[in-house]
Amino acid sequence: MKKTYTLILSTALFLSCGTSKNTTTTTKAESTKPEVSETAPVEKEEIVIERDHYNPSATILTNLIHTKLEVDFNWGKSQLNGTATITCSPHFYATDSLILDAKAMDIHSVEMDGEALDYKYNDAKFLRIKLDKTYSREEEYTVVINYTAKPEEKEQGGSSAITSDKGLYFINPLGENERQMPHIWTQGETEASSVWFPTIDRPNQNTTQEIFITVEDKYKTLSNGMFISSTQNDDGTRTDYWKQELPHVPYLFMMAVGEFAVIEDVYVKPDGTEIPLHYYVEPEWEEHAQAIFGETPEMIAYFSELLGVEYKWDKYHQVVVREYVSGAMENTGAVVFGDFVYKSKRELIDHNDHSIIAHELFHHWFGNLVTCESWANLPLNEAFANYSQYLWDEHYSGRDHADYVAESEADGYYQTAEQMGHHDMIWFDYEEKEDMFDAHSYNKGGRILHMLRYYLGDEAFFAGLNKYLTDNAFQAVEIHHLRLAFEEVSGEDLNWFFEQWFLSSHHPIIDISQEVKEGEVVVKIEQKQDLDKAPLYKLPMKIGVYANGEKTTHEVIVDKNINRFTFEFNGELENIVVDEDRTILGDFNHDKPKEWYIHQYYNAPRYKDREQALVKGVRLRTEAGQQLILDGLEDDFWYIRELAISKLNRLKVEQHDLAFEKLKSMSTSDEKSQVRAAALLALSQDFFKDKYANETRSVLTNAIEVDSSYLVISKGLKGLTNGTDSDIQTALKYAENLENEKSSPLKSQLISIYKNHGDTSNLAFMANTILNREISGYDLIGGVFNFANHYKVQDFKTRMEYFDVFETLSKDEGAYISAVFPMVYRSLSNQVNYNINELEKEQAKLEEAGKSGEATLLQKSINQEKEYKEKLDEIMN
Repeated sequence: MKKTYTLILSTALFLSCGTSKNTTTTTKAESTKPEVSETAPVEKEEIVIERDHYNPSATILTNLIHTKLEVDFNWGKSQLNGTATITCSPHFYATDSLILDAKAMDIHSVEMDGEALDYKYNDAKFLRIKLDKTYSREEEYTVVINYTAKPEEKEQGGSSAITSDKGLYFINPLGENERQMPHIWTQGETEASSVWFPTIDRPNQNTTQEIFITVEDKYKTLSNGMFISSTQNDDGTRTDYWKQELPHVPYLFMMAVGEFAVIEDVYVKPDGTEIPLHYYVEPEWEEHAQAIFGETPEMIAYFSELLGVEYKWDKYHQVVVREYVSGAMENTGAVVFGDFVYKSKRELIDHNDHSIIAHELFHHWFGNLVTCESWANLPLNEAFANYSQYLWDEHYSGRDHADYVAESEADGYYQTAEQMGHHDMIWFDYEEKEDMFDAHSYNKGGRILHMLRYYLGDEAFFAGLNKYLTDNAFQAVEIHHLRLAFEEVSGEDLNWFFEQWFLSSHHPIIDISQEVKEGEVVVKIEQKQDLDKAPLYKLPMKIGVYANGEKTTHEVIVDKNINRFTFEFNGELENIVVDEDRTILGDFNHDKPKEWYIHQYYNAPRYKDREQALVKGVRLRTEAGQQLILDGLEDDFWYIRELAISKLNRLKVEQHDLAFEKLKSMSTSDEKSQVRAAALLALSQDFFKDKYANETRSVLTNAIEVDSSYLVISKGLKGLTNGTDSDIQTALKYAENLENEKSSPLKSQLISIYKNHGDTSNLAFMANTILNREISGYDLIGGVFNFANHYKVQDFKTRMEYFDVFETLSKDEGAYISAVFPMVYRSLSNQVNYNINELEKEQAKLEEAGKSGEATLLQKSINQEKEYKEKLDEIMN
């Protein structure tokens, strides 16, 4: 939101537009003022007002047309040897030069038609080429660049979302780590493709592509486009040829090389055309690959039909890599995933990665087919990919589940915005382009699209998406292209929607109350957000009025700070539900009787209604409130059942036996493992005592021994540790017997149990589990932190024995280790500082007591701790 600064200079009034940022500076002349009479004019002060910072779309001087790459690798040096043949043309103005992004390379030669061209490459960032003549926009030219890419020499950057911008990654290239397969992968977004090949690395460029990858014959390769051929070379290597005939953006170029197992699948288009789908995984994960990725064909079919735009690309392959610097990346037809998606068939009982698989697939329409022209417009890519997760959940698991996940997405936006600040969705004044990859572009963007869908209706919404994709295929766009597509379909001016949601900051904060009179109710809705920072929103919504066993729906528009709506009703007023579709992103606070929440659970249809009723309605300590908890245990949606379990402690004492029996039954018979696990947790926390202790112990041990879910087993183990010392020892024995199970969440739970109840003998398992990457994703974060907490209180000898774990982790560039390692370092550093301080205090006491010999002996321990601290600081640096 802009503010107006009013400056009064002498007798003149000047009005100037500024922003809410403090960007005004004052400049004064440095000359000495002469003496003046009282009637002399007063020297005017100059005030300079600067324009707001703005990140524009990149100016296009040259159009990329085609990129041909020929590459091989120096694994020992983590380098790539390449030849790039790039065909271009001037965009509009005639030119005799070409400027390419080329980061951290050695440029060996630049040629055209076999003749050397002059070039400059003195900043390791831009390759400036003098062409052989001046070219007009009707002419094409081709340059050939021989180069060596040196990603290890690039000055490092990155962000919390994409933790490194090295572009090209050699993982265990020399095979020194026997636990990890040597492999290579790339990561281009935002502008890191130019670390491994020269290009114009901007999102408003499009180029077709072909690549020849030369590797040892044992390796599999993957890149964009179709696999064309493979040629055996005389030196024992092999050259694979991949070609993509449809243009895409340079940040979507990719390569992967490794001894992958390849599992073949297929998607068949309605016209019978087969699209190959291959899943690249480490050989030990081959038997699980189909279970991990097997819904992909149905996803492609569903999204193609929903959008009315068939999948355009010639294949859809997916590869899993180690030490990945982000969650996953939508490289055209060749998606890269971090190792968190490695889950056995048994692990998939508890959790799958459909959301992120759908997310990367949907980018092939939103981001790859139609691309944001600048990073400020990133929500045109990421908001849609985020919303695809809702669309798939709704299709595959039902609306309750989709709404449940969507609520967590909205909470992610609220939390990060509170911590990091609010900004416009289309954010032209970001500091760094990587800042765009936040919960605004993703989480908030998905929720905004959901609102627009419910405002327009499904038919108009998906017709608008179809028009947007069809009109702008293989083009770079900005937010107004999307607005215009929806306007043309719906016939409505939608500036109001796009202005308040995409081009402004914050979200509505809504207070709701009602005044009931005879036969009518006045609903008061106030917008309470700070209007200096946020818009006064226009919020079309539905209000459900429940009375006398019937519901009446009223469509209203909230567009003032204070809004009053009067509704008539017959009989007894039973409830008011504002925004009954539960679609509006905002903080809603409705002051209404607790009895209405009881009614809401049984009568309002949405997941949010039932969740809200359980949270607020159970505060009513009546028979109806007690019954609400028990009925919640029978809800059709698993999370409501889980939530009801967490409310059982509100039941009166006379209901405890009933609650215990319910939990026992649910811990074994509920179809959802999350509910069985929640039931075990409640049993262990509330009933592992008194007359219930023996039965609870039996239920916990039975779950550990017979349940198919690793999550349930984990909660059984954790539950046992809430018992006696004998129960804890039983849990530790079970844990040791489970150490060889192939489950990241289970092994993370074992590490947690050893941290709380184990000893030094458990460190080996903890260290090997982490180093062997037998845990991944958020399990890895928790596992590393728990290992560090158990490790840091050990004696000096033990800490030095396992110090190599932290040395290895310090070299890991993966997103999850990068996130947790600074915290781990601080924890270890604080502990050793405490150790040194305590030893020095003890030494001082001994010296005061005249025990200098004992004090001298203690110095050895102090020196050891200081030595350890130096080594710790070394790996952090």
